[in-house]
Amino acid sequence: MTASIDLYYWPTPNGWKVSIALEEMDLDYTTYLINIGKGDQFAPDFLKIAPNNRMPAIIDPDGPDGQSVSVFESGAILLYLARKTGLFMGTTDRDRIAVEEWLMWQMGGVGPMAGQTHHFLKYAPQDIAYAKKRYRDETARLYGVLDRRLSETEFVAGDFYSIADMSIWGWASLWEGQQQTLEDKPNLARWLKQLWDRPALRRGRALHADLRGDRSDTWVQADLFPAK
Repeated sequence: MTASIDLYYWPTPNGWKVSIALEEMDLDYTTYLINIGKGDQFAPDFLKIAPNNRMPAIIDPDGPDGQSVSVFESGAILLYLARKTGLFMGTTDRDRIAVEEWLMWQMGGVGPMAGQTHHFLKYAPQDIAYAKKRYRDETARLYGVLDRRLSETEFVAGDFYSIADMSIWGWASLWEGQQQTLEDKPNLARWLKQLWDRPALRRGRALHADLRGDRSDTWVQADLFPAK
């Protein structure tokens, strides 16, 4: 029997990447909540796992050579789990290149830019018009890139569902709170709904959804899907 993976988690777009992947890969896991609002990410024991004091992180008791391994950074976790299971990376070298490209695109682009958009629109103590416009416009540009890509392919990396889709979906699903529009992005709208129709994605997204302060996510009705 495969040992349960420890998931250090809080219900945010970065946390969802890993909870969705664990559900999609049908891996057993135990959730440990890292309340980022209370500063749990700075606890000494957590820093041993995630030295950058950011969740998510995992500990896999059944790591390389059967030895326990900890992994931090959501993109690195997705790559690790895909290698471990042989799932959601495509079947060819070209598939894997595309998955890695779009995963890095999310890690370096959508995540940081949408995150800053959320911060300056919702949480910044000062109303800084320049910052709001700067990050809102860059998020719009990135979603335009994604919409054009999805006009050519069913999923982000090609004709197959992958960890690249899992990494992007959580951030893109919050488009409304980022003051974005889907009216001129029909391919992105199609993809968001197509992924939301996946039961495993819904389960991953619903994990401890009751702990989120906002209840306005356009594509999400988390109350329908009880947390583990």
